[in-house]
Amino acid sequence: MTDDLRERLAAVRTEVGKAVVGQEAAVSGLIVALLARGHVLLEGVPGVAKTLLVRSLSASLALETTRVQFTPDLMPGDVTGSTVFDAGTGRFDFRAGPVFTNLLLADEINRTPPKTQSALLEAMEERQVTVDGVSRPLPDPFLVAATQNPVEYEGTYTLPEAQLDRFLMKLVLDLPARDEEVEVLVRHAAGFDPRDLGAAGLQPVLTPEQLRAARAAVRDVRASPDVLAYVVDLVRGTRQAPSVQLGVSPRGAAALLAASRSWAWLQGADALTPDHVQDMALPVLRHRIRLRPEAELEGVSIDSVLRSILATVQVPL
Repeated sequence: MTDDLRERLAAVRTEVGKAVVGQEAAVSGLIVALLARGHVLLEGVPGVAKTLLVRSLSASLALETTRVQFTPDLMPGDVTGSTVFDAGTGRFDFRAGPVFTNLLLADEINRTPPKTQSALLEAMEERQVTVDGVSRPLPDPFLVAATQNPVEYEGTYTLPEAQLDRFLMKLVLDLPARDEEVEVLVRHAAGFDPRDLGAAGLQPVLTPEQLRAARAAVRDVRASPDVLAYVVDLVRGTRQAPSVQLGVSPRGAAALLAASRSWAWLQGADALTPDHVQDMALPVLRHRIRLRPEAELEGVSIDSVLRSILATVQVPL
């Protein structure tokens, strides 16, 4: 049963590959987030297939998906829904917003004001929406995949730390290698249309019930006290690094453990190892750190700080 679930998740990767060339690390990150019940922030310059990646993942899953284009005039009710008066019945009825879905694609989330961004906070953390004092649960599974561009800052609003901390991981989509970019053009020359994934042959290969079964199997991955202490030492290392102004919180340590166990299960392991933790450290921790201004001026990157911490923290034998 467990092996069959792993094969189905591997099939998800194959289906996504029918539309997206490369970006294997981002695909793996999204699958890990599904298993760990986490949300994902996708960052990359325009045109690296951030939106296509999420749409392809949705097409490979039997899940309901909604896309919201975040704009400066988007209101909180446009995301969560609102209560409206029905003249026919003479009652006020709640009309659910696009957040009531399994996979919410929040495109360019940093282009909407903080008030609307905060409307997602309760949904992401509590998996419910409260409107007019009434709390309504969101479907299960529920995952937010948000995109943002790292170079277009005009007309954008920086995501607050409280919201960044709700994302399980931040995945950076780089420009493709030359052979991958050639393959992209080969597919387009052959008639590939990114707006018609059905024509590309994408089929759902994983049901919500199978996803829930895979999540239950992940909980069987053992984590020894030594590996748990290693996770804590890595997180504490971010707080003590001289170039870091704000380090990773205990919530970040729990997120690193959850992602690492999911990754270990995908690799076929029944116990968590330091290697699994190291593989997940950068995507899970990079958005939870704030550098000191002088370090940013010197060109220090968060990823380089994390790699230095990984190289210096003692690994349990």
